[in-house]
Amino acid sequence: MADEKNPEIPVEISEHMISTQALDGIIENFVLREGTDYGLSEVSYETKARQIKDQLKAKKIRIVFDQASETVSLMTDQDFKRLQLNF
Repeated sequence: MADEKNPEIPVEISEHMISTQALDGIIENFVLREGTDYGLSEVSYETKARQIKDQLKAKKIRIVFDQASETVSLMTDQDFKRLQLNF
């Protein structure tokens, strides 16, 4: 069990270890949480979801389970490595 002195390290989850439905749910949650797109042109949900899947395959982003909050999120590879250094 984690406490302030011994926090639990967030765990990477391979996209191959979860169902397609679970992966789609994680991606949907991320895209919808991202908010309104204020760029030069609107990007469809389908395009954003495909971009995320491509980045997962290229190992540019990771699926991370935070044991402390019991939540799953997407994180850049760089942010994940930085997080690991803090533990």
